[in-house]
Amino acid sequence: MAQEESRKKDKQEDSLQNEVKDISIDYQARKGLPQSSISEEQQKEMEKTREKLETFKKTVIKKYPFMQAIGILPPQVAEKFEEEEEVPEQDRKDKPIHIMMIIPEENFKEIPKIKAEVVKIVKDIKPKAWVHIKTPVDLFNYCLDSKYDIAEAIAMSFPLHDTGILGAFRTAQIHKSLCLRKFERYVASYVIAGSLVRGTATKTSDVDVYLVIDDTDVKRMPRLELKEKLRGIIYSYIAEAEELAGVKNVLNVQVYLLTDFWESVKDAHPVIFTFIRDGIPLYDRGTFLPWKLLLKMGRIKPSPEAIDMFMSMGDKVSETVKRRLLDIVIGDIFWGVSTPSQALLMLYGLPPPTIQELVKQMREIFVEKEKMLEPRYADILEEICIKYYKGYEHQKIKEVSGAEVDKLLKDTEDYMKRLKELREQIEKRNQEKTIEQIYNDSIQLLQGIFGKKSESGLVESFEKQFIKKGKLPDNYLHILKDIIKAREQFKKGKLARHEVEDARKNASQLINHLIEYTQRCDLATIQKSRLRLKTKDKTYELVLAGKDAFLIDQGQVQKVSEKIEKSSPEELTNALAKQENNLEVKTSAKVLEIVRKKIGDFEIIL
Repeated sequence: MAQEESRKKDKQEDSLQNEVKDISIDYQARKGLPQSSISEEQQKEMEKTREKLETFKKTVIKKYPFMQAIGILPPQVAEKFEEEEEVPEQDRKDKPIHIMMIIPEENFKEIPKIKAEVVKIVKDIKPKAWVHIKTPVDLFNYCLDSKYDIAEAIAMSFPLHDTGILGAFRTAQIHKSLCLRKFERYVASYVIAGSLVRGTATKTSDVDVYLVIDDTDVKRMPRLELKEKLRGIIYSYIAEAEELAGVKNVLNVQVYLLTDFWESVKDAHPVIFTFIRDGIPLYDRGTFLPWKLLLKMGRIKPSPEAIDMFMSMGDKVSETVKRRLLDIVIGDIFWGVSTPSQALLMLYGLPPPTIQELVKQMREIFVEKEKMLEPRYADILEEICIKYYKGYEHQKIKEVSGAEVDKLLKDTEDYMKRLKELREQIEKRNQEKTIEQIYNDSIQLLQGIFGKKSESGLVESFEKQFIKKGKLPDNYLHILKDIIKAREQFKKGKLARHEVEDARKNASQLINHLIEYTQRCDLATIQKSRLRLKTKDKTYELVLAGKDAFLIDQGQVQKVSEKIEKSSPEELTNALAKQENNLEVKTSAKVLEIVRKKIGDFEIIL
């Protein structure tokens, strides 16, 4: 932090030196001396000026710690200040540096004394310095007198010292200039207010600004469309103005249509009343200042209708408060507990229920069935959803007291805290089910392929039969080991949610390949166990299932043993199921002889 502050200070001093150099060069140019012809002696003089200004600033601040701002006025506006303060002609010829100092209004009586002391301090500065001392009231009086160019010049002065008022004023002036440059014909007034006008602005204060847009001569678009269009442009200039000003003050801009502004003035609306009373225009086309003068003269009076309207607002306080309390319960509290409750039922695997079903399902599933939630939380949900929300719908509840709202808010906070814990419980259980499911599915498929073996034996067989023989890529062995490891880690509570999801995604690839392999094996077994027998007149199908054989004649199933007897598709299916783990298919000449006696001579079609 200390290094950062040191860098900032060095940067500010460099900036000050550059600015003073520019002023000195400007002074030389106005004297008719080109910059390129500045002698070494003159350069040394400029260096002394920089040092003296820095010393001057520190001396003044130490002597007058209440000083709000010290700035060097732009050379191009010096003539206006010289005329205003009647600077002697001889002093004007010396092209002095004009230093603006701003002090609090409560110290204005000390201005003569301060000026005399300051003049002594700057007497050795060359070029000669001329000191102007103002208060914020003096500054804003320039605006009230429509001397906007002078006010803008003060805002644009280079700050040697600033507690915040100069930077805030500069930010507003830059934003005003950007807006006027873009659409001056629509800007009726640009007014500042708040801490800046009160003279209490700091380096981080918001700068309150009001723009009045003239909508009285709009023909090509609706008034509100004009307001929104210009407001978008006005807001877009805020960041640019703040950046150009180089300060931390944030512009807070309000936009009014002129017709709405006049209507509010007529009704003496409290907000507009305060706005006119306290606001200071940085730009005005005869809209704001006349109203300000009329207000000061006591000529703005509210209409009887406006008085009745504002008085009636007091009569509605009780009704408004009761309605808002009910809105809190029926709106915020109800939706605040019902929606998360529906979310947990969805997490559990159920569709979002109605309000009546919500309370019932939360109690039946999480309290009674799973025993994951204490009964009092179901009671809280029931009170909010049934007693209050449904009571409001059926017009049984028309108002609630503040004490009821306080109790419901506390219950809601407890309920939501418990619901977050319940979510973690449900997710943990779901993760456990997921891990067990993918583990069991993988092991069962491997056992179906390699027979009943231990976990390590299945891994060894999988690696030997599938990976080393190139039937599956190497990463599938890693997936299988990761599934086994994930199950172990989860039981120890060391598996994160995203790791469970990764294990599930990877396992699905392995399981799909194992299922596909098993199906191919089953198909091969079925193909091997079926023989087509062709006689002179028709074709039969002979199905071999272990020790049994079945003859199929146009959909009719017959079993071949010592003789051919009637059977069924179910018996055939069961026989094939017993055969599925045995890829070797055998038959005997005896079976073929029995079939030949039944259907006659035949040939086998492969």
